[in-house]
Formats: sequence, structure tokens, C-alpha cells
Amino acid sequence: MMYRPGSLNRREFITLGAAGFAGFISVSARAEESDFRPKDADLIVFNAKVYTVDARVPRAEAFAVKNGRFIAVGTSPEIKGLAGKRTQTYDAKGMTVVPGFIDTHNHGRGEGLLYDVLVGNPYDVEFVTIDSIVEKLQARARTLPPGTWVEGYFHDDTKVNDKRPLNVHDLDKVSTEHPVAVHHRGGHTAFYNSKAFQMAGVTKNTPNPFGGTFDKDDKGELNGRVTDLAMASINKAGLQQSFDPAEKNRRVLEGVAFISQKFVQYGLTSVHHNEPGVLTAMQEQRVNGKLLHRVSYEPTGELLEAMIANGIESGFGDEFIALGATAEHTVDGSFSERTMAISTPYKDITPPYQGNLTETQDDLNTWTERVHRAGIRVNCHANGDVAIDRVLTAYERALKLYPRADCRPKITHCSLLNDSLIARMKAIDAVPAEFGTYAYYNADKFHFYGEELMKHMSPYRSLIDAGVTPAAGSDFSPGPFSPLMAIQGMVTRTGWNGETWGANQRITVEEAIRVNTINGAYNSREEKIKGSITAGKVADFVVLADDPHIVAHEKIKDIKVVQTVVSGKTVYKA
Repeated sequence: MMYRPGSLNRREFITLGAAGFAGFISVSARAEESDFRPKDADLIVFNAKVYTVDARVPRAEAFAVKNGRFIAVGTSPEIKGLAGKRTQTYDAKGMTVVPGFIDTHNHGRGEGLLYDVLVGNPYDVEFVTIDSIVEKLQARARTLPPGTWVEGYFHDDTKVNDKRPLNVHDLDKVSTEHPVAVHHRGGHTAFYNSKAFQMAGVTKNTPNPFGGTFDKDDKGELNGRVTDLAMASINKAGLQQSFDPAEKNRRVLEGVAFISQKFVQYGLTSVHHNEPGVLTAMQEQRVNGKLLHRVSYEPTGELLEAMIANGIESGFGDEFIALGATAEHTVDGSFSERTMAISTPYKDITPPYQGNLTETQDDLNTWTERVHRAGIRVNCHANGDVAIDRVLTAYERALKLYPRADCRPKITHCSLLNDSLIARMKAIDAVPAEFGTYAYYNADKFHFYGEELMKHMSPYRSLIDAGVTPAAGSDFSPGPFSPLMAIQGMVTRTGWNGETWGANQRITVEEAIRVNTINGAYNSREEKIKGSITAGKVADFVVLADDPHIVAHEKIKDIKVVQTVVSGKTVYKA
């Protein structure tokens, strides 16, 4: 229903939930009983185009906030009537307001953004040259002793002006005394120099390990590219630059603050963190006032083991930092790097290649059952249809062996789907964290798959129509984390290069906003406390300079984020 001023009566239009109370109550109903008035709201926003993402009242002009929660949503005159002497007011002057955006899969390593060698643009489309990559790494090599790794990050193989892949010979120019690695931003491939191969004892005759490859040129020589699990045998060679505990702690703390500032700059108010080792720093920066966004922290390693050993289940924490589903348990390779496990061979690759599976079914079953029995929500990385089938098999088995209500097992990426897989997801209420910005950012890679496969890739339309609840997960660093870029890609399926792939999977602007807000809250079982502008929920919202429903679809990503608000407090202002 489209809101029109005056189209709803007072009882229908203004719904009120006192901050911290469980119930909701109509202002008019309560006013009839006594002189009760919810005066002294902390904040009133009025004269806005509010898209609430609440089906009961989808559009509004204004809302009030108290104690970090929305307490009323309605017309400007009604909400302004809730002001007291201490109320802060904000005239939106007709700007658009939406709930805070939610990213359900993000590696968010702020420390790396501050201190690593960045050979590509983390946030947007930008082409670089191989010479620029070499020069940046040469500069770093001059600061490190021989035998120490020289590494570059955020490389994107299809955004190089040279129109050819980076190779071992390029990286030999960086150094013959240091092992050198350039990591693809997708995280599933890297490029190495000869010294790295030599130190790792890898030659052209070394067989490919399970779940990975040592790629070769047309003469059978190592070309420098290594994929998935094969990278482990290279990365163990050489020395890593080390820091004393105080310096390392300082860097981690600075990284948490830096990435949090970046998130709110783009309108993100909640992020699912798939980044081990920073939970303590996040808690410290929360106390310091430098953690600006909400965190669903996805455990792995020692933290996950401690949760299992001590009976701590998903959801432990509060509304600002809580333990979520597990970190992605990797089952196959990468979409952007063309290593995900698919049922048909990749185009134009000889010998035939169908990607990398990185986990056996038996091992996956065992891991899933153990975590599920502990009351921790399972979450697996699965891109290709072959991998997704394996993950669903493990999930179905665990649920049959140990039934639990409302588990919402998570599948991160969940890229290549068919009707059968989607039906199985619906049956167990699996929640996919689909790539958000890929349709725009990575359109230059889709020709590797072809239109027929792209009709089933990141299939938002098919998932929504089937009753599944897809959310957006940028996978940063692999993809930029701008929610507006994600919304544009979901609506247009057109990339930065003007190419459109899988147009059958387009969704509406309204649906795309839902995917990036309330669906994200559903993904972490938090839809009752956030994800929409609804009385009683936490007051997280974003003010946009333009309306995504009205601007040209190809301009949505360029809409300016004017203000980002978390718990009723401004955490970013343009």
C-alpha cells in the first residue's frame, strides 16, 4: 500500500512502542485512557520520504526515537507533536530515509587496508597496470630483509590495462631474494615469483594437491598462478614480518576503527564479520566509542571450539555485538576467480575443468553435525551447484539426526542454483548470503560462464519467487561493500562495462532494499529487533540525497549517503 498523507486514520497510522518495552500500543488508544503522551523523544525526523520496509506501514513522513529505538512512525504533524524541550529535530527536507543497510558476509580486515600493499582499488572499479603493481611491491621489498614475504592485495585479474594475466616473470622483477605473492581480491588464487616456488619446493613436476592447482603456461612451465588449497604449500615458505604484541594490538585496534568508519560512510549499520582474531579489539573499540556499526561475529577456530566446549550458542551477546553463524566453512572455490565447483565444464579451458571442491562429503557431514548439535548455526561457503548440493546434503542430514526449530542454516555465496536446489533450501529455510555488488563490479568475468549459466547465477528473482529469503553479502574484499552499488546491480544486472547478464534475475528497487535490510536481519535471526523502521526496533537508518525508486537505475550507486544513524546517534555525516 502506498502512503498518502491523510489516507490512514490516527489509530492505523501511528504505532507506538515505548523504548525497551516488549509491546506496541496505539497512541490514540492510550490517549483516550489518560493524559499519557510520549513527550521528550530524543530525536524526531520529519519532512522525509521514509521507506520503512514494514509492510504494515510501508511509507511515512516522520518518526521519533528514544533511548536508541524507534518509538513512533507517522505523519510529520503527528510525530512533531511528540517533541519535548530536549528533543533534537531533523528536517529531512524531502530526502529519502531507509533502514540501515546490512552486509551478511564481510571479511572487513581494516588492518590490511591501513598497512598492506594495495595493488587494486578496494572500493570501486579501477584499472591498474602491471608496472604499477611491480613498483609498489619493489618499494615494500626495499624495507624488508631477504627471505621475508613481499605481498600485494586487492589484485583483480580482469582490471589490468595490460590485457594479460600477471605472471611469475613479472614478479621476478620485484625481487629474486624475497618470496613475492600477489593475492587476488577473491581470496582463492594468488600469483607467486620464482623465489616463492623455490623456497616451497614446488616445481613444474609437482602434482596438484586435492582442491587446488599449480597452473602452467603453454610450455608446461609454472606461470605463477596457484589456486585454492594448493596455495597452502607455497604460503608456508618464507618469513612473515613480525611485530611485538603492543604494536600488533595497536594495528588491530586501528584497523577495527578504520573499517567501521568506512562501513557507516557507505550506509552500513550492521555487518556479519567473517574475520578471525578481532573480537577482542571490537569490544575494546566499542568501549572507546570507535565501533560505529553492529556486529554479528562469525566464529571459527579456537573461538568456535570454545563455544562448543562451553555450551555457548549462536546469538550470545547483545544487540550491538553478538555471536552469529559460524565463519564460512569452505566447500569449493571462487566465482570471480573461476574455481568454483560446477556441474558443467568451464568455457574455453583445456583439459576440461569444473572447478575445485575443497571438502569431502564425509568430512562436511561430520563438521556440520557436530556444530549443529552444539546449537551453533552452520554456515558454509558454496559457490557452484555441485558444492551447494553437498552442503544441502549435510544440512538435511544434520537436521534429520538432530531436529531443531528455526535453525536457518546459512549458505554463503550460494551462486549457481537450479530449481531443485532452491526447493531444498526452502524446505529447511536455508538463508543464502548472495553476492551483492558482483553484478555491477564483476560483469567483466561473466563471459567465462556464458549467458545460460548466468541466468541461474546469484538468482535473486528465483529465490524470492520461491519464498526463500536472500540477503546481500559483499564478501569484501572480493567485492566492494557499497549497498547502493549492490542495489543497482540487483535491479539492472548490468555491469560497469555496460554488459547485462542474467536479466531474468532482476528484482525491483523495493525488493533490493529489502534484501539489503530486513532480509539481512532475518539472516542472523534478528528481524525482530532491526531491519525496518518500526516502533520498538533499534533506530538504525540512512538518509539518502536521492530516492532509489525514482533516479535512473544506472545512477543508484551514485546516490549520496547524507547521514548514517545507529541507535539514534549520527555516526556518519557527509
